[in-house]
Amino acid sequence: MAAAGRKFRFSIPDFLTPEEARASVIPLLNNLVLSSSSSAACAQLVEILNKDVVSADYTLNDVASDDLAVLDYSSAAIAGVSALVDHRCSALASIADAVAALSCEALRADVSPFNLMDSGDGLSPKDAVAVAANFRVFFNGSKLVNSGKKQFSDSSVAEIPLVHGSFWEFSRLLHSKTRVELNSGFRAGSAKAMSTALLSLALSLSNLGDNSVRRTGLLVSSSISDVELSSRLSEMVAAKCLRVELHSRMSEILAAKCLLPESSSQEHYLLFLHKLYELLDVVRNIVSWEAIAAFVSLEGCETFADRIQPDNSSLSEPDKKSEKKRKVVVLGKGTTAIMQYIKGRLLCPTPKYDLEKCSQDFQSLLDPKGSGFDDLLAEVKEIVESNENRRLPKLPKGTRDFSKEQMAIREKAFAIIVEVFKRHGGMALHTPVFELKEVVTGKYGEDSKLIYDLADQGGELCSLRYDLTVPFARYVAMNGLTSFKRYQIAQVYRRDNPSKGRYREFYQCDFDIAGQFEKMGPDFEVIKILTELLDELGIGDYEVKLNHRKLLDGMLVICGVPQEKFRTICSSIDKLDKQSFEQVKREMVEEKGLAEETADKIGSFVKQRGSPMELLSQLKQEGSEFLSNGESNLALNELEILFKALQKTKFINKVVFDLSLARGLDYYTGVIFEAVFKGGTQVGSIAAGGRYDNLIGMFGRKQVPSVGVSLGIERVFVIMEQLQKDKNQEIRATEIQVLVSILVDDLSLGTELASELWEAKLKAEFMVNKKLSKHVDRAKGSKIPYMAIVGDYELSKGVVKLKDTTDMTWEDVPRSKLVPALQTRLGISP
Repeated sequence: MAAAGRKFRFSIPDFLTPEEARASVIPLLNNLVLSSSSSAACAQLVEILNKDVVSADYTLNDVASDDLAVLDYSSAAIAGVSALVDHRCSALASIADAVAALSCEALRADVSPFNLMDSGDGLSPKDAVAVAANFRVFFNGSKLVNSGKKQFSDSSVAEIPLVHGSFWEFSRLLHSKTRVELNSGFRAGSAKAMSTALLSLALSLSNLGDNSVRRTGLLVSSSISDVELSSRLSEMVAAKCLRVELHSRMSEILAAKCLLPESSSQEHYLLFLHKLYELLDVVRNIVSWEAIAAFVSLEGCETFADRIQPDNSSLSEPDKKSEKKRKVVVLGKGTTAIMQYIKGRLLCPTPKYDLEKCSQDFQSLLDPKGSGFDDLLAEVKEIVESNENRRLPKLPKGTRDFSKEQMAIREKAFAIIVEVFKRHGGMALHTPVFELKEVVTGKYGEDSKLIYDLADQGGELCSLRYDLTVPFARYVAMNGLTSFKRYQIAQVYRRDNPSKGRYREFYQCDFDIAGQFEKMGPDFEVIKILTELLDELGIGDYEVKLNHRKLLDGMLVICGVPQEKFRTICSSIDKLDKQSFEQVKREMVEEKGLAEETADKIGSFVKQRGSPMELLSQLKQEGSEFLSNGESNLALNELEILFKALQKTKFINKVVFDLSLARGLDYYTGVIFEAVFKGGTQVGSIAAGGRYDNLIGMFGRKQVPSVGVSLGIERVFVIMEQLQKDKNQEIRATEIQVLVSILVDDLSLGTELASELWEAKLKAEFMVNKKLSKHVDRAKGSKIPYMAIVGDYELSKGVVKLKDTTDMTWEDVPRSKLVPALQTRLGISP
């Protein structure tokens, strides 16, 4: 048994507050409780905690020798105060959101900045999106927000999602680090690692406080109609010097951070934490004053203006007539609940008419040590959580919804693509969205890690399709086909990290030619199809990089790459469009074990690119190493046939012979190509393809040579949408040609007229409303070219007023002549 009777002395620094001092001691007690020997020392610590913990020197007697190793006050103090800061930050984040929501209501603010959505590509600020969603819960049903007549130049409202989201993010980071350290015990370097997270938290906290100060100023100066009330509150806020206090505390934090060199004592880190704790209290005070200003503004002069000074005779009695005329203020459901809670705490059971007393009570309510703070925090959390079913759900990463305008662009593009595919004899094919896992396994090389596997719920192991080529090969083999020109437009799935232009679910548009044809004929046609697609989609300048897999393999042999490393080295070479050769070389040498001289020789080849015929001629010169290799020599001969065919069609200027193009997929055997957009929108590769002569044979007994092209339509859409924005072109999401406008209360009249138009194959919709302005707004909003208007006058005359919404001219058309009149104007044959 370990000997007892040792003493442990520790000193609580005099700069700690009583709350911090208490928090600094609790981890010591926890460490002793987890030990098995020092019950007497535990009792002494409990006695200290039961009293007011103050800055002083303390001694624990009868500490077991084995327990001295776990008693380190400095580390325990950092852990305890970090936990205290963590708790206060979490509480302040929720309260600050609720108070800012009240401010937005009081300012009648434009809350469009809260319409943030997760784009799905991994680029959206997640915490800002979450904050925006919470605010939409607060504003649900509000008639105040978005109702302001003047726009504030101050950005303190628009910045709320990002500023509050940043505070949420770094509060969560502190929470995570604190939990880890509390559970594992602070080790050497822990305090230094914590300080980085704490500084980021301090900066985000300072930004939150600064925004709150600015909103408080706006509330006092712009949203309180009663001059005397506004003036009195302005004086009270000014006396607090909120911004000066905030900047002063932040300066102290930065100064404390400068005292943290490697040799610093733990006490310096504790001082840094203490300064952050003080900054928290300052920001909490600032948020309290914002809450007071928002509450006074929303509650109005009826509660405060005539009661600031009860004996003030200059204040007139409220006008009963104006009381009746006063509009009822409709807040959002969330902000209403907060206001009701606050009024219940501050104005009941005895109303607090004095503004000074009310502000003191407000400060007490938002003080974490006060009796009402936890109840208020619970109320805010309940509002958010109880509205979960009304919140907009989030999309999975890497997926997207498409608006009606986006769908209009997509449908137009798909129509162009299908037309080009059919022009070349393509026949439509549909395959399942998932395949047996064995079908897709081993076809994609290093990209196989991106295949989505499905849980075995139906007795078979399945995977979502990675592309449309492997399902096509499986279909041809299953059905014993020897010749097939097919196209397919469908979604594919990648278990990828979403980033700009990269998604987990996206469309591909494929055209493939399977079968025995004249040499390089199908290869030429799929490249021609690719250029027709890009030209007719009108995206702008592009180039088609082209290479040959056999030429690439021959190059690797010439350079001395072992056969077993061909595919993995090809995968590295394929990154040259995104990385420098030095980066790729480092990967080949350090990660894949290639000799440095071999990598350098590869570099001398892959840097070659240029005009197809010129570079081909260079590679076929006498003495060329490519001619001595059977594979590369065959590739050069095939490329010569292809390039000559391309020359005859006059679009060879779009093609670049590029020896760095590798295309990482395992199934390519011949020509490979990739289209790259050269405009301002950076989207990377927009189409790719190549020859794959052995893939179909993997699924059947017969090899069917094939070649295909796949258009990365999602990236093309990004370009098309940007072009629309650059040209300021409005996209019409509907094709409606005529709006049937019924100005009398008769639904059957609208359905009768609309049905006649539909039967004549005209695109129409009807609307029944007695206000003509509503119909005009509908037609203009949807850019409907014509309106067929029927009101009391038209009914009495047996006519329909046909209105051109472009030039706003109209004429009365006999009821029986409506369809022919519209067909004439629309240029449609009867």
